Amino acid sequence: MPLEAVEARRLYRQVADQLRALIDGGEFPVGSRLPTERELAEQLQVSRPTVREALIALEVEGRVRIRVGSGIYVIEPTAAAFTASASAIIEGPFELLRAREFIEGAIAGEAARLATADDVAGIGAALAAVATGDHPSEALMAHDRAFHIAVAECLGNAVLTRVVGELFDQRLNPYFAKLATYFENSDSWRTAHAEHQEILRAIAARDPERAQAAMRDHLARSQARFAQSFGAEAATTRVGKAADTEPSITKNRIKPGRKSKC
Repeated sequence: MPLEAVEARRLYRQVADQLRALIDGGEFPVGSRLPTERELAEQLQVSRPTVREALIALEVEGRVRIRVGSGIYVIEPTAAAFTASASAIIEGPFELLRAREFIEGAIAGEAARLATADDVAGIGAALAAVATGDHPSEALMAHDRAFHIAVAECLGNAVLTRVVGELFDQRLNPYFAKLATYFENSDSWRTAHAEHQEILRAIAARDPERAQAAMRDHLARSQARFAQSFGAEAATTRVGKAADTEPSITKNRIKPGRKSKC
């Protein structure tokens, strides 16, 4: 069954739909291995973040199993899988992180202009709490959220503070949570903490350009951490590439992977 051209909006979900159709049609039977991320991206002419999000969606649905360093395998679907495929629209992790990069970058720059001594102390307290958390834990996630909220609160705008909180809370959606299980660990959290410290230093120094750049760099690096390869091939995705604004998927056929025990 050839792949059909699709519209650009929410491209990763359309990629997932086409891969799901190939699985249901028997072109990728249970136990077979899908092509690698790189191969799928090349054949479909989309970015690797788009493929990554589509594969995560299929794993959340219970259609595939991702084995880091080995590949992506088709598994026997459960009844819940068919329900999950019709679930409500959820933004992809990379889409959310790109939005946060632009929005929170601008907020951090303005925070450097407006922050009072008490505001800076509040950001510092939130950051200190992050340093005491264990990964993975709900407490650590709450402290991380408090840090980003504290930066937004410097502007004294309840709408912006709410937006930052709501965007952060999307980390709890099943797609984002599943992706995090593969690429977040104690080392990545220590790296993120160092990035947070640079944001605080820039705000405390009343340096808007530095603060904006530090926040954007932090969230761009978060995208890079999530863009590591599931398999053996090295990730070459350009951070920040607009995975959901590519023109279309071509009609190239996806070549079936090899069958293997999963």
